Amino acid sequence: MAMTSLSIVWLVRSATGSYATAGLVTGAFAVADALAGPQAGRLIDRYGQNRVLPPAVLAHAAAVATLVLSAVHDAPGWLLAVAGALVGATLPQLSAVALARWSALLDGPRRPALPAAYALESLSNSVAYLIGPALVSTIAAAGRPVLGTLGAATLTVAGGGVLALQRRTAPAVAARDDHRPHHRRALLRPGFLLLVGVNTSIGAFFGTMAIAVTAFAVERHRPGLAAVLFAASNGTGLLSVLLYGLRPWRPHPRRQLAAAGTVLGLGSLPLLAAASLPAVTAGVLLTAVAVPVVLVLASVLAETVVTRGVLTEAFAWLGSASAAGSALAATIAGVAVDSRGAQGGLTVAVAAACATAACAISGTRPYWRWSSSPSR
Repeated sequence: MAMTSLSIVWLVRSATGSYATAGLVTGAFAVADALAGPQAGRLIDRYGQNRVLPPAVLAHAAAVATLVLSAVHDAPGWLLAVAGALVGATLPQLSAVALARWSALLDGPRRPALPAAYALESLSNSVAYLIGPALVSTIAAAGRPVLGTLGAATLTVAGGGVLALQRRTAPAVAARDDHRPHHRRALLRPGFLLLVGVNTSIGAFFGTMAIAVTAFAVERHRPGLAAVLFAASNGTGLLSVLLYGLRPWRPHPRRQLAAAGTVLGLGSLPLLAAASLPAVTAGVLLTAVAVPVVLVLASVLAETVVTRGVLTEAFAWLGSASAAGSALAATIAGVAVDSRGAQGGLTVAVAAACATAACAISGTRPYWRWSSSPSR
């Protein structure tokens, strides 16, 4: 899944020679994924993973085949965008599915191990996002962008198929009563909406940093510096989430989230010194310590605030919020960089980090409702 979006960029750019068309198709993919993901999660909650995943992965395979054939046969841009949207709409919500399985496996007396399980999930995702894009870029640079797209689809379909076969670890389908409107209102609880805000703002931070750090490196006439900073950030994040998952933490997850958000907000402040390489490096590394922990804790708290019958959908909504925040902030950051250079982009990144911190800290206030209903 980490490979899919980038592979589409390479595929469409190679077929059309246009970055604008590649951006249009990738944007259609991202929007469709963000809108359809929660609906897929809702179907999974209602009918079970083992019934929904097989047709979902088959539909995704067909959508990718449609996109590849359209690109190879020089289809117009609008048709490529439609095909890209189909790929996004059918993308299996494997992250949400995996989180829901951990929640079911660690029910009852094993519940204290849930943060460690979510940290492990975050660690594996981070490794995938390190390896996947590099693999796609290598394949595409070798002149085989179609192979990169098909490889990404093959891995996604195989992963979804393997999960569908693992019936022992699949969560039981929630009781029919859990899908009634009063249970679905758990998704509108203030506590869950706050988590949506956390994920949206941290997604905005992601989207902004990708542009702002690149602009910072280019301004210093050292484009390769961006790759070094991103690698250092990814490595720091991996180490941070690994250390977090190795031990239990006594404070309530709400307080842990507030602490991690504070580290993110304060750690982003050195980014304002865009003229100083040491300051920007410090900001990149300090924020990398906090980001994966914030995402883990958002998942932990989501598991406590919604009912079992809407859990997969809840995780999918958090993923969609991150994607939406990233897409919106990337647009804003691009305008800021055009008008004020890297300083403008880094300022937007600091604003997103501080917004995440504000949401996280406000979650400790008593007026936020976090507990799920007794019927959970």
